Amino acid sequence: MMSHATVLMSGGIDSAACAHFLKSQNHSVRGVFLNYGQAAAASEFDAARRLARFLQTPLSVYEVTGAERFSPGELPFRNAFLITSAAFLSSNKSGLLAIGIHAGTPYFDCSVAFVESMARVVCEHTNGALRLIAPFLDWTKGEIFEYFVSSRIPLDLTYSCEAGSTRPCGVCASCRDRRSLGC
Repeated sequence: MMSHATVLMSGGIDSAACAHFLKSQNHSVRGVFLNYGQAAAASEFDAARRLARFLQTPLSVYEVTGAERFSPGELPFRNAFLITSAAFLSSNKSGLLAIGIHAGTPYFDCSVAFVESMARVVCEHTNGALRLIAPFLDWTKGEIFEYFVSSRIPLDLTYSCEAGSTRPCGVCASCRDRRSLGC
């Protein structure tokens, strides 16, 4: 039986690889893009839309407005916000909710402890109908990139600069990651 999987799509390599990975596992995949006022929202949305089209995956788009615009860099509570927002706003209230976080990052909201805590919250709020997964939690960024390349997902469909500029800033953590991967 095919299960439904909702994947948080940022327009970057990790979320695209996550959506592809779940599709290859015979899940019916739907992407969710959240514009929460991040500096790169427009560029990320364009990339998420291109990737969803390439992966033949429906994409739901939600915008959460507030008084503050967010600048590049670490945003405490970001992944918790994305997970709970997707669970709340998405029409898929059962199956899987997936996020493409990975090993090798210093952020708490990319840790095993974080995923276990959030998985418990998602499970409890849905009586076990929706389950949070992070399939790449034990993978390095390099391993995800290898999977991405071997899956023949076009790199030029992605966007990964936190600044949101047309040309990548080259300074933010996402740009440094891409540079270290040689892309």
